[in-house]
Amino acid sequence: MQEAEERPEGAGRPGEAGRAGRRQPRPLWKELPILIGIALILALIIKSFLVQAFSIPSDSMQNTLQRGDRVLVDKLTPWFGSKPERGEVVVFHDPGGWLNEPATGQNPFRKVLSFIGLMPSADEKDLIKRVIAIGGDTVECKGGDEPVLVNGKALKEPYVFAGNTPCGDKPFGPVTVPEGRMWVMGDHRQDSLDSRYHQDLEGGGTVSVDEAVGRAIVVAWPVNRWSTLPVPDTFGQKGLSAAAVAPSALGFMGAVPIVLWRRRRQARRAPARS
Repeated sequence: MQEAEERPEGAGRPGEAGRAGRRQPRPLWKELPILIGIALILALIIKSFLVQAFSIPSDSMQNTLQRGDRVLVDKLTPWFGSKPERGEVVVFHDPGGWLNEPATGQNPFRKVLSFIGLMPSADEKDLIKRVIAIGGDTVECKGGDEPVLVNGKALKEPYVFAGNTPCGDKPFGPVTVPEGRMWVMGDHRQDSLDSRYHQDLEGGGTVSVDEAVGRAIVVAWPVNRWSTLPVPDTFGQKGLSAAAVAPSALGFMGAVPIVLWRRRRQARRAPARS
């Protein structure tokens, strides 16, 4: 008679111990809160450091941007020292006195979505304009059909709303933009309360670059208006930056002869070495 196989006391069938040692997957209802929490943290990181959605509240940037458009704003590059440049469309905080109307309220659900960056906030007092001139630039417009001049160079502005003149009914300048600030204007020149209309405030109508939230890079909504927001070619024309760069370049050129003269003088005074 075949003897029964002896097993240690308490031992189960082969393979049972291996199956018992494996961790059973958690039920979906337990995993879901963790997944939601991770998603919210990632959304907050993206909003704080990468991109954020903003809603266009007015017609001041027509026809580049329409009222109700949603744009995505690049918030990453400023962390690496990037500053607003001529021709960029930027979102910036109200420097003080530009927006007179109180912030509009919004329902709690939208507040949550705004907090994590999935929807633009209706409470934030932000503006969106095009940067025309930066620190060191001289900008002016004499009115009528005269173009906007930056460092003496005329801007060709095909983005200006059809039927508008380059500076609407508000000629200005010449204005020299202080370092660390920018001169901004809306594309709908006759429907934009921009730098031209705030020259009596601190900064003379210019905006500190520290107020900039970031550069608008794409129209994300509605889908049929999806488009990027590149810098127009007119801001890349030769000589546009010459006036702003010339002082430092001239200073460097003037310093070279002085340094050479001092080195020669010190060499003559130095005692001869054996």
